[in-house]
Amino acid sequence: MMDAQFWKATAITLAINLIYALVALVLGAAAVRWVDKKMFPEIDFMEEVKKGNVAAALFAGIMMLFVAVILAGALGK
Repeated sequence: MMDAQFWKATAITLAINLIYALVALVLGAAAVRWVDKKMFPEIDFMEEVKKGNVAAALFAGIMMLFVAVILAGALGK
């Protein structure tokens, strides 16, 4: 049977991983918005996607993917 020390260590590890995930999510969202506003200030990608512009949706998705890759490397995972 597993003792209390094991469950405590598991809970601490889970909490650390959840905090890491939340920090990465917030940083990723902020980075995507910053890149969007700095690179393309005249284009509102969300409005273009709502209008059905597939190219804008693909570009926004790829931009999020690249930011995620950069953040994953920077955060050490």
